[in-house]
Amino acid sequence: MIQLQQQTVGRSFSFEGKGLHTGKVSKITINPAPVGHGIRFRRTDIGENAIIEALADNVSGTARSTTITSGEISVITIEHLMSALTGMGIDNALIDIDNVEVPILDGSAKPYVDAIWKDGIVEQDSPRKYIELPEPVEVRDERTGAYVRIEPSDEPSYDIQIDFNSKVLGVQTAHWDPSVIYAEEIGVCRTFVFFHEIEALFKNNLIKGGDVDNAVVIVENPVSQEQLEHISELFNVPVLERRADGYLNNLTLRFPNECARHKLLDLMGDLRLTGGFLKARVTAMKSGHSINIKAACAVRDLLRSIR
Repeated sequence: MIQLQQQTVGRSFSFEGKGLHTGKVSKITINPAPVGHGIRFRRTDIGENAIIEALADNVSGTARSTTITSGEISVITIEHLMSALTGMGIDNALIDIDNVEVPILDGSAKPYVDAIWKDGIVEQDSPRKYIELPEPVEVRDERTGAYVRIEPSDEPSYDIQIDFNSKVLGVQTAHWDPSVIYAEEIGVCRTFVFFHEIEALFKNNLIKGGDVDNAVVIVENPVSQEQLEHISELFNVPVLERRADGYLNNLTLRFPNECARHKLLDLMGDLRLTGGFLKARVTAMKSGHSINIKAACAVRDLLRSIR
């Protein structure tokens, strides 16, 4: 494997929008950072020194997104941005954010990827420090059959399989290695939700910032016109329809396995919280934020134990 240099963004990039779960509008700015800085968030609404490192040790919540917290400083739903920085090879960046939740934008990493790709990436004068494991790490959930396995490898790669026992989705797989162009194949894939979950999520004060432009909606079973009208009212849009393939007609899929690719996007973002770029082969089944973060913590625990 070729030894790469550390990289940062070529300039500052700003984005503004609603948080998926809180519905709060926030502005974030991705700023260049020096060698060895890693990825850190700064809550500018709290103060100049309200900085938190994007590390698994700081994760405080994994309910449908990944939250990091240090004292009074929290940042919610960091996974898409962390995935974009990972997929685009950004080692060092300071993320300014003026509210609690990273905006959902289009539900994928595409807005970040497009900005970074367009204006370039700056190579820095120090080699990238890969996270190399002395032995495999595996985390399992015996109840669900979910697992994440991370094993030493000269070339990084990710393989994921999802299975929601869904007639619409079926069993889907997705893969990334350095020969796959993240910006075109993974970063553009949007989050998804099942139609029957939407109302419950609203009632639990989640997806307040959700709309029909930032999520693929899977309609597992036929639904009544009344149900469609109710969901359309929640999202404040004209009445939606269930397509013959079982998806709501709010969006057109970017790939037949877009949902698996999005789960891969999430996995790459969550595992970046190991503290860097994994030089490892990652295999995951039915993974979500909770088991992803447990795996990231297990990696960090292993590395601490051999120091």
